[in-house]
Amino acid sequence: MPHDLRHPRLRVLADGFELPGVIFAEIVSNNHYAADRFRLQLEVRPVAAAQWSVTDSALLDIQVATDGPNWISLITGDVDQLRLDTRSHTMSLEGRDLTAGLIETRTQETFANQTSSEIATTIAARHGLTADVTRTMTPVGAYWQLEHDRITLGSFSRAITEWDLLVTLAQHEGYDVWVFGSTLFFRLASSLPVAAATLRPVATLSGPANIISMQLERALTLARDIEVVVKSWNSRQANAFAQTARARREGSSSHAVGVAGARSRIQRYVYVVPNLTPDAALKLAQMRLAELTRHERVVEIEMPGELTLAPRQKIRVEATGTSFDQEYWIDEITRRIDVKHGFTQHLRARNATVGSQSTTPADPIGGQTWNGF
Repeated sequence: MPHDLRHPRLRVLADGFELPGVIFAEIVSNNHYAADRFRLQLEVRPVAAAQWSVTDSALLDIQVATDGPNWISLITGDVDQLRLDTRSHTMSLEGRDLTAGLIETRTQETFANQTSSEIATTIAARHGLTADVTRTMTPVGAYWQLEHDRITLGSFSRAITEWDLLVTLAQHEGYDVWVFGSTLFFRLASSLPVAAATLRPVATLSGPANIISMQLERALTLARDIEVVVKSWNSRQANAFAQTARARREGSSSHAVGVAGARSRIQRYVYVVPNLTPDAALKLAQMRLAELTRHERVVEIEMPGELTLAPRQKIRVEATGTSFDQEYWIDEITRRIDVKHGFTQHLRARNATVGSQSTTPADPIGGQTWNGF
């Protein structure tokens, strides 16, 4: 449960040595298949400024401590950019976590006959990362209906980074992939049954108010019935097919009239992906549907800083007096620790209207097959 950290302390280690004069740090943690980011400012003397001006790289570890003696790392990563202000004698540093190394490494390797988990473990080892990987069984060539002894990457491999490859494999497996600290995670997407915290703008019988402010948003286009179609073809068998997944809202109808008098419409999204199997295409349609519907309701919350919440967890919102009182998945957290102004954070979470949809294939066999699109 989040709580106000009354006496937070901040320290930044650069290649293992503590940096003096830190003024503030801002850390952005996300669930976007992207690197977490950091920004910090510190006072810097002329001698130190001269040293930093010729520095080629620096590995930072930004840490916070509460009232106890233990330091907790919020992010570890390399500096991408520094900025020296000669008037205020301050320096700003910006960078990303260790995902950056994977993002910047292009690969032409074929990874013949390997599974997704084997590829993830190999890439983690190359970057000195610990691998927290859930085992997969299918050789990746099977995803594109190739022979198992065919290579994973083809003629476009020069445009592929190791991170692009891991994200693509994770999406095919229904997995999530991210880096925290010095560990690469490649595992099933989180399905935690219980919300990590309940957040309230006002006190209720269930508990006290525990946030500063809250903004509520709803995308009405995503509140309609939604249909996702994935079209693909089998190069070896020379035929094409499509798989469809739908989310139908309770009480909605393609002939229903809305509040403003406009008829509700089905929102259709079409994706064309070559050489999938029918099962893989249906799985992709269902995954894209889940991603789209989760953008229907968004909450943005300002609250006292804490160290327990993280992207991929769920929260519960209460006491808004609206239909926004439900569970949400944390999408992004921006934490700011300032030596003068304390510790606060901005949280963004999203979800579909809970209990208002069901996902079904297009027909009893889950799709359609024909000779062309």
